[in-house]
Amino acid sequence: MIATAEAPAAIGPYSQAVRFGNLMITSGQIPLTPGGDLVAGGITEQTRQVLDNLAALLRAAGSDFAGVVKTTVFLSDMNHFAEMNTVYAEYFVQPYPARSTVQVARLPRDVLVEIEVMVQFA
Repeated sequence: MIATAEAPAAIGPYSQAVRFGNLMITSGQIPLTPGGDLVAGGITEQTRQVLDNLAALLRAAGSDFAGVVKTTVFLSDMNHFAEMNTVYAEYFVQPYPARSTVQVARLPRDVLVEIEVMVQFA
């Protein structure tokens, strides 16, 4: 189990992230501050908070975004794709991880975005 106070605590019976051998899989991160408050703003601010939360989990595990091999992005509205993608591009560099992006009917706390990642360790 990987956990850090620099990202919001799990709000249910799950771990922030789990490492198994040379892989780490995070639970989906939503735009909550480490204190558990919903970040103010729209898709840009929410995406940035989600990626900051993921960065904290990566640091806690001794990794960074360069170790990410797969991401899954859940959007409440696919019309937010371009804005989310602009922020996403600030955190990842080539070679980019594989990614799936899907629109869902609803996300926890009615947020606009949730992202989970899979990391490979050398």
